Amino acid sequence: MAETPTLTDIKWHKKSRTISLTFAKEAFDLPLEYLRVYSPSAEVQGHGPGQETLVSGKRFVNLSSIDPMGNYAIKLVFDDGHDSGLYTWNYLYNLSINYDKNWQKYLQKLVLSNKNREGNDVHVIKLT
Repeated sequence: MAETPTLTDIKWHKKSRTISLTFAKEAFDLPLEYLRVYSPSAEVQGHGPGQETLVSGKRFVNLSSIDPMGNYAIKLVFDDGHDSGLYTWNYLYNLSINYDKNWQKYLQKLVLSNKNREGNDVHVIKLT
């Protein structure tokens, strides 16, 4: 199993609601919405396979803070009050390299569940 590169730099872009992560020689820009809906917390991931919760309505989520947790993780405190789950370097790296696949999977789940990214006050109707 390959060793996860060390996270060397984090930049929070408040206006664009993204964070830039640099691992050794690789850099990634991730939307905060993506990080929120893929939170490693038990609230989102559940306590075992098949217990995941589909989080919707987070298109405009931002952060209140980024708190370092030693030399292995960060805690993202979102402005919607969500603040559980530690984003380890390994978890962040996996989210980064699998962004396209994970994001498409998330969007498909939203459609299948008749949920949306905007929130409860917007209803999406799919026309054939």
